[in-house]
Amino acid sequence: MRNNGIGYYILPPNEPCIAMDFKNPNMLVAGSNLINYYTSIDRGYSWYKDTLHSSMGVWGDPVTVADTNGSFYYFHMGGYREDRIVCQKLINMTSHIWTDGSFAGQADTPKVEDKPWAAVDRKNNEIYLTWSRYDKLSFRDSTDSTNIFFSKSVDTGHSWSPAIRKNKVEGDCSNQSKSVEGAMPCAGPNSEIYVAWAHEDAILFIRSFDGGSSWLSNEVLVSNSPGGWYYNNVPGIFRTTGLPFIASDNSNGLYRGTVYINWADERNGVNNSDIWIVKSTDSGGTWSAPIRVNDDAGSREQFMSSMTVDPVTGYVYVLFYDRRNYLDSFSTDVYLAVSKDGAASFQNFLISDRPFTLQSSVFFGDYTGIVAYNNIVRPTWGAQNKVNAMYFDAKIMTAIIDSTITGNYVAQLNRSAYNLQVYPNPFAGNTSIAYDLPSPENISLFITDIVGRKVVVIRDNELTGPDRHVEQFDAAKYGLASGIYFLCLKGNGDSQTVKMVVGR
Repeated sequence: MRNNGIGYYILPPNEPCIAMDFKNPNMLVAGSNLINYYTSIDRGYSWYKDTLHSSMGVWGDPVTVADTNGSFYYFHMGGYREDRIVCQKLINMTSHIWTDGSFAGQADTPKVEDKPWAAVDRKNNEIYLTWSRYDKLSFRDSTDSTNIFFSKSVDTGHSWSPAIRKNKVEGDCSNQSKSVEGAMPCAGPNSEIYVAWAHEDAILFIRSFDGGSSWLSNEVLVSNSPGGWYYNNVPGIFRTTGLPFIASDNSNGLYRGTVYINWADERNGVNNSDIWIVKSTDSGGTWSAPIRVNDDAGSREQFMSSMTVDPVTGYVYVLFYDRRNYLDSFSTDVYLAVSKDGAASFQNFLISDRPFTLQSSVFFGDYTGIVAYNNIVRPTWGAQNKVNAMYFDAKIMTAIIDSTITGNYVAQLNRSAYNLQVYPNPFAGNTSIAYDLPSPENISLFITDIVGRKVVVIRDNELTGPDRHVEQFDAAKYGLASGIYFLCLKGNGDSQTVKMVVGR
């Protein structure tokens, strides 16, 4: 949250990120600007939403990660005027308790510590953290410097190593393409540390083979990125960024050890931004030519991508906004591209359930997020729609993409109505149903099959008091066969539905 000296201003939710516990993929934690977090204990079918607080402040640019012990961490800007990077750890998923936080990167003289990103080394459980440091408290100054910094934690986020500058060529403080921005780390299969960032019209890279003790002497030019990381040529949007995402294939598959970097740029022309990826099979020593990820034949915009690599299958997933289906409007879809051959080729899939129209006067954020594990894929993105001249609707979304379920189920993370949850989900036999009522309501709680027929009625227009309600449900008691169902809660003028998967 940003303090304006008088009070606080709130932005609509944007810049979503998402993390998964690989030992228990039912557990997910997401975040969005400025102070929002979302938790799911049923693999993303339903979500609990709340806000994050710290004595050091919560000022946005969130990123969430999960370590090898199943602990979740939320990184954000904090301190006085964004003078440090704060790390808060989730103590308990069900009670939603977070630590007040530790921090990295506080300089001797005040600097602006901006745009953090973090990664967990799953071989040793160390956490790697990178960000941009701006000399000036104002991003409007083009005369001072930005630099890329690195720190790590070896004690599950309790403390952080001294911040070390990693770039040789500094940027300015304009917070545009001449600034160095978007630093992102990842860990290779043998604890290699890889970092990518953007500067002017280029994607840059550096690495360490010894846990961050020593690095390449200079950053490596991976590729040019025409238009720079900050470009404003996508109509109807506040601003657009082509910041890089980096990931390593840590699977035991054919492409183990391959490093990928993904971004968006305008090499095919203004108003025709595309999504690109490069790869290295020698730990970043050399890089392929850019490979186009989006497979449309037209000249509409694709922008603001994010990427992950499934650590079990080695499949590469790239998420991005896309306007290929609309010739004369600002309508925007969300696509997911997948490569199963080491980024030699990509298949594109429309995953949003409806288009949305962005508002150029409203900040939309700079990035999206995605995580994958053993064919369980959870992307997250923002969506906006104008309701009338005075109001627009902003949402944070995800799609349920599993190899065991046909089709995609789109869920909204920041829905306020009832916080209806089923956990565990999928389940065999018993599960828990939970929901919030802010005030007394007559509610109906029932289950339908996939064609909408009621098969179970739990509550039928019953007056229910305000509280967090948890009810136990036994599928066998009601004779529910294995399959997909929908749990519906209807109240006083509002309703919410979540998907239920019953297994045997």
